[in-house]
Order: sequence, then structure tokens, then C-alpha cells
Amino acid sequence: MNVQPIRILTARRPPSAVITRCALAAAVAMTMALSMTAPAVHAAAAAVQQHPATMPGQPQSFADLVERVQPAVVNVSTLSKRGAGTAPAAPLNLPEGSPFREFFERRFGPLPEGGAPQAQGVGSGFIIDAQGHVVTSNHVIKDADEIQVTLSDGTELSAKVVGHDEKTDLALLKVDADKPLPFVGFGDSDRARVGDWVVAVGSPFGLGGTVTAGIISARGRNIQSGPFDDFLQVDAPINRGNSGGPLFDHSGQVIGVNAAIYSPSGGNVGIGFAVPAQLAAPVIEALKSQGYVQRGWMGVNIQALSPELAASFGLSEVKGALVAAVLEDGPAAQAGIMVGDVILRFDGKAVHSVRDLPRIVASAKAGSHVPVEVVRTGTPMTLTLDVGKMPGSDEVAATAPGTRGGDDAARLGLALAALDDATRAQLGLEAGVQGVVITQVQPASPAARQGLRSGDVILRIGTQAVSGPEQVIAAVHEAAQARREHVVILVSRRGNERFVAVPFAQS
Repeated sequence: MNVQPIRILTARRPPSAVITRCALAAAVAMTMALSMTAPAVHAAAAAVQQHPATMPGQPQSFADLVERVQPAVVNVSTLSKRGAGTAPAAPLNLPEGSPFREFFERRFGPLPEGGAPQAQGVGSGFIIDAQGHVVTSNHVIKDADEIQVTLSDGTELSAKVVGHDEKTDLALLKVDADKPLPFVGFGDSDRARVGDWVVAVGSPFGLGGTVTAGIISARGRNIQSGPFDDFLQVDAPINRGNSGGPLFDHSGQVIGVNAAIYSPSGGNVGIGFAVPAQLAAPVIEALKSQGYVQRGWMGVNIQALSPELAASFGLSEVKGALVAAVLEDGPAAQAGIMVGDVILRFDGKAVHSVRDLPRIVASAKAGSHVPVEVVRTGTPMTLTLDVGKMPGSDEVAATAPGTRGGDDAARLGLALAALDDATRAQLGLEAGVQGVVITQVQPASPAARQGLRSGDVILRIGTQAVSGPEQVIAAVHEAAQARREHVVILVSRRGNERFVAVPFAQS
């Protein structure tokens, strides 16, 4: 089967080819018009008059909606000093004085000899409150050393990362302005129906303030980008650079965050994907309030049901998630869930297929008591489960340098999580190993420069053994208050232990 690629939407090339094609199309249309005879022209005009200007149900104009929401949509540009090769692809032979060269340099900076500046990218975003919190896609700002947000009036502001979530490809930025900023809010994507009109606003190829319209083509698309895929599919034209931009419904509410396109060429072919608001809103709220996303966990491996399996487990129809394994001492085991159980409902929410359960469980609050409806060898029953915390949830010791203002731990550039049985098994650690696992290392941070990696386990801070992220935070804070230049960390990587002296980043 010939499967075309799913492409993320960070802009990496200037719009010269797009503009050229548009100009060519206009020239062809003009030539055709001039070549028509007078009777043909009159016949064409009559044919136009016989058809209404819009189809039934189509809005006469989106102008009022766009005028209201466009001031809250921003351009997000990034710079990485490490030359990661994520630059927008510029033509190599743009002559001096070329309008295309002027456009590129105005957007991306002066062109060095031999081609484009390295490691620059362009995406989109939208402001969600007057204080300057900006939603965008995680892949737009990933590995960026500098982030700049450009408002619709041309104002350029430096942005900091408040938090990000790779599993949903969402990120939250913060800009500081000298006045309240215009903003938009999330709507209810669950009420959006296939066939509803939508409007996308963003910066395709760096062309800020671009508006396109279309309809919702499908719901619940799984494009294999992460464990919680539940995309809206739209035919509103979106391209590279639209990533992170808002998808509006007819009332001006954000019902999606544009994320990817399905395309053999990298350009729009009428198949785009947006993270639905019902998934994005709670993630953004968590990032805003605590800088990371904590997800629920039940400790099972599940698989899809076939008609044969459904019949053998006593089900009259193929629905639910079949439990293939139960982690010892996990929440599911403690609730009495067994291998061979078919989970039909979790916390009152129906599990139609195996894809539904991870999203439903992840959205549950850790520590809450929820009912789980299962079928066991044909017998329905309801069990009560204490929701656990998903292993690997970012646990605060730090996100990016400087993003948690005043937090000394953040200056190391680490994100941490508690080390539990599931994480030990995943990392191949012995059952008795105590410590804190590093879930993320911010690029170019002090920790990264000292060679620390995701998956390393922190055993000690100085001479103090640690078993939870809060102990790491406290020890790092104590070192900072004592005005030490370094924090000495004992780490274990695949059973090999070593001390690492990590300097504090300058605040």
C-alpha cells in the first residue's frame, strides 16, 4: 500500500514557488478570457448569473468573524544556535534586489553566502488571555534557543516556554507586553459535526495573518503521532507554518489547534488535522497552572477485540478493550482487574474501542476513585479503581531554563519523575533501585552540557540520597541559597554510576 506522509506544519521555505504558481494561474485565466469571443463572454456571464453566489448553508462572508479573532493570532518564529538543520529552505540563487530575497530576509534575517540561515523555523499561535499566554504546537518550539512572537499589529515580543507536552504536541508560551492583549477562548469541539464550517488563521510559509476556510471532513482521526490521537480532519487549506494556529468555528471559538497535513508534496491537498479543543484545553490549563501535565494510569496492557475474541469472551458485539496483562501491584491489580477482562466503561465513559481507553484514563485525576465496568467470561461486573499517576509524567524539578521564574531547580534544565515499578521495568532497573528518573533534558541547558540524558536516574544530590522529585528540588534550592556554583549529582545510566557537577544557569 502506498502511504503518503503526514507532515508537520513548521514553515521551512519561502513562498516564492507558491506566489509564482498563483501568478501563473492568474496569467492563464487572463489569456483564456481575452481569447473568448464576444458571444462566448456573454454566455459565460449569463451562466454565472444563473447560479447563486453561495451554496445553501454557506456563509455570505467570514469577514466579521475574522475581524474579531485575527488580532489574537500570532506568528511564532524560533532560532536554534546549534544548527540542527531545521531551517526554512531558501533558494540558493536569489539575486540582490529580488523581491523574493527581500521577503525572505525581512522574515528570516540576512542570507549568508551559500544559502539560508540555519535552524530557524516559523509557526503560528494564538493568545488565550490578556496576560500574554500563547498556545502553539510543541514541534514549533522544540529545541529552540530563542522564541519570538509577532502580534497582528507587527509588535515583536520575546517568549518563554511555560510548559510543553509531547504526547499531544502542544506548548504554552508567555510574552510580556505593556498592555492587555487581545485573546480568544476554546470552544466545545465535541459539538462540532462533520460538514460544519471552520476557519483557519495562521502564518503559512511565514505569511502572517493568512485566513482560509473549509469544513470538518472527519472526526477521531488516528495519524499515529502519539498515544492520544483524536484529530479533527479539515479541508480548510493549511500549509507549513500553520502549525500551532487556531481552527475557529462559526462563532469565533477555537475548536482545534492545527497540527499536521497529509500530503505527498508538503503542500496543501485538502487534508489537514487539528488537535480538538476538548483534548487541548485541559492540557493547556495544566501547563498554565503547573508547567507540566499529570495523567492518570491504571497499569494494564490492552489489545483490540476481533469478532472471534469478542465471542469467546462472552460479548454480543465487538466493543471494549481486552486486558492482556496486569502490572503487579498497579492500580488495576489492586482493583481486582484480571487478564481476560474486557473493559467497557471507565469512570462512566464508554470504551468503544481499544483506542478510547488510554485517552479516558489519562484524563482521569490521579488519586481519584472511579468505577470500571468489565465483562469477565460473560459476566458483567463493576470494580472500583484508585487512579494512579502515569509513569514518566513530568514532575517539576524543571522544564526549560528560566521558564519557571525564580525556581532554582529550573536553572539546571531538567524534568523529573518519581521512580516506580513500571519505570524501573521500562528502564531495565532492578526492583530495589531508589532514585528519581530524568524524563527530559532541555537542549543547551547546563545539564545537557554535562551529558545528562532522558532515562538517567538521579541517586544522590551531594551526599543526600533522593527518592522523589521534591527532594531534588529542595536540595538544589539549598545549594542555590548557599551560593554554590555547582550541584553535584550521582547518576546511574544502565547500571553505571558516576558523579556529575552541574553548574547553575545564569538567571
